[in-house]
Amino acid sequence: MKIMNCPLNGPRNIAEFVCGGEVRKMPDPDRCTDAEWADHVFMQDNPAGEVTEWWLHAPSAYWFIARRDTRTDQILETMTVREFMARRGQG
Repeated sequence: MKIMNCPLNGPRNIAEFVCGGEVRKMPDPDRCTDAEWADHVFMQDNPAGEVTEWWLHAPSAYWFIARRDTRTDQILETMTVREFMARRGQG
């Protein structure tokens, strides 16, 4: 069984989680073009290696951030959104 550490609920079975995609800067929906918005919603970089992603613990409806290596599917780290923003100097 694969385990993921939820920042709120602790170690849980990976089946309880849903990946929400890469963490990316969202364009201003009031100022961007339809093409820019479509690119943000539907396109992902999908690199081989480390990615930073949104994850949802479905039973508790808790969103958080995880770093994952796409080559091995190993979860490298999980953190709250507040911790992530603080690391980026935005919190």
